[in-house]
Amino acid sequence: MSPIKSGLPDLAIFGGKPAFDSALHVGRPNVGDRRALLKRINDLLDRNWLTNDGPLLQEFEQRICGLIGVKHCIAVCNATIGLEIVIKALGLSGEVIVPSFTFVATPHALRWHGVTPVFCDLDPDTHNIDPLRVAELITRRTSGIIGVHVWGRPCDVGALADLARRQNLKLVFDAAHAFACSHEGRMIGGLGNAEIFSFHATKFVNTFEGGAIVTNSDELATKIRLMRNFGFAGLDTVMSLGTNGKMSEPSAAMGLTSLESLERFIKVNRRNYHLYQQQLTKVPGISLSQYQEDEKCNYQYIVLEIDEAVAGINRDMLDDILWAENVLTRRYFYPGCHRMEPYCSADPQAHLRLAQTERLAKMVLCLPTGSAISSAEITAICALIEFVVKHAEAVKQRLSMRPLFPHPWKSGSSQEPLI
Repeated sequence: MSPIKSGLPDLAIFGGKPAFDSALHVGRPNVGDRRALLKRINDLLDRNWLTNDGPLLQEFEQRICGLIGVKHCIAVCNATIGLEIVIKALGLSGEVIVPSFTFVATPHALRWHGVTPVFCDLDPDTHNIDPLRVAELITRRTSGIIGVHVWGRPCDVGALADLARRQNLKLVFDAAHAFACSHEGRMIGGLGNAEIFSFHATKFVNTFEGGAIVTNSDELATKIRLMRNFGFAGLDTVMSLGTNGKMSEPSAAMGLTSLESLERFIKVNRRNYHLYQQQLTKVPGISLSQYQEDEKCNYQYIVLEIDEAVAGINRDMLDDILWAENVLTRRYFYPGCHRMEPYCSADPQAHLRLAQTERLAKMVLCLPTGSAISSAEITAICALIEFVVKHAEAVKQRLSMRPLFPHPWKSGSSQEPLI
């Protein structure tokens, strides 16, 4: 880690030495107790049972049910497949209302099954789908609503559930960010018809790659278990259409090991969040998204909103400056799913009803956190941001005279950052 910047030439984007020798990622994987993980992997190799509902997978599902107080957990190979299975199991068709401010997997899962995602604007305070805007988009073709608990902060569950009940719609929650979070004292996982967790490598609890569907419906759980395994209900009896969505035993081994360190991971995330909060609170135009401290929260995202009118520099400029310093910030969820294919071609006017999404997608920047980053590194990142804002006018003028930072990950090389 290099000394703090004292002048514009010290910034890496202008030729100075990067502040960090190696890259700091938003989602560097948490590993947990490596010995416990390797013991589990050795045991499953000794059993020679690598997939197909092995004992580790069953234990993982049971542990999740107990942790969040839900009747059924069906672990899957990834959250996208989990969402696709839920869409199929619930019989969603026609149109489903979703936020545009989400990872593109959410609408992709619908479109993959021939369902049209109808993009809805968000609440600027919570960054979640706005129930008032949802109500305006319901038509005779609407079969469901998918809410996304962005950053782990819960949607307005009550309003969405009431709307779904009155309109006879299915209600699903993409809870990829929200494992171990709560809403009004109740753990996220048992809301709506079903919820889907992600245990991708970048999530604070991971299974290398994986996810889980959770529900309190016995009927839906039975259907999902069949669909996850090609529709098999026995050795050679196929009862329904299905796919291969199973989680493997090595992934379950990592999941169990992650769960054993869950409280430690959250403690680290909470420490990081409060450290960022303390050090950025007085930087003009930089606001840190708040978490509800009286609810359970995983604190796994550090989310800034950059107000150019106050900070003197826009989000994209700050993003390029930090990347040059080896701080690999992420512009979640830029530019919004409605501006990605195939959606922008199918509905080129969608942006006209998504004013808050358009605004937020140009302001949000996520910073590194997790167990792989130290307090000293966080302090250095905050000092960088403070320095850039303090010298915003000079920085902006100098940036206007040169190309944006040409990082290979940003220019479409085959080497991709963690999602």
